[in-house]
Amino acid sequence: MSRIVATFFFAGLLRPGPGTWGSLAALPVFYALHVVGGPLLCALGIVVALAAGFWATAVETRRLGQSDPGEVVIDEVAGQWLALMPLSLGAAHVGVGIGALWPGWIGAFVLFRLFDIWKPGPVGKVDARGDVVGVMLDDVVAGAMAAVCVVVLAAIAHGLLV
Repeated sequence: MSRIVATFFFAGLLRPGPGTWGSLAALPVFYALHVVGGPLLCALGIVVALAAGFWATAVETRRLGQSDPGEVVIDEVAGQWLALMPLSLGAAHVGVGIGALWPGWIGAFVLFRLFDIWKPGPVGKVDARGDVVGVMLDDVVAGAMAAVCVVVLAAIAHGLLV
């Protein structure tokens, strides 16, 4: 079970770029969470992904004997969902389908992957821990940074920041 969770139903076994595959696999699941339960279910999904992710990552890093195995992508899922959270909130707020916010989906995906790969500032600092907390939380920080950028870009696009 830990392998299924850690690899997000085996998306982390895809090559090349398992982290990108994990982030891509997270997109339709987030969409479904939003359609079924709106922002509240999306937020709950993030909490569940984090809780299950800490457990599964601890088990899998121990089993594989590696501090941050590439196949473990549940951290990318949690981070990607966090980056997408402004879309769920925005869609619910204005009463449109979340798919209508497609530029935000692209922005959230690209920004999250950029911050996760580049590891600027606090992302790199958390990642440097070299433990399960670092594996999980560097993606949370990258997701939070991407979410802030998504909000700023949406404000610019809608003429709220000029």
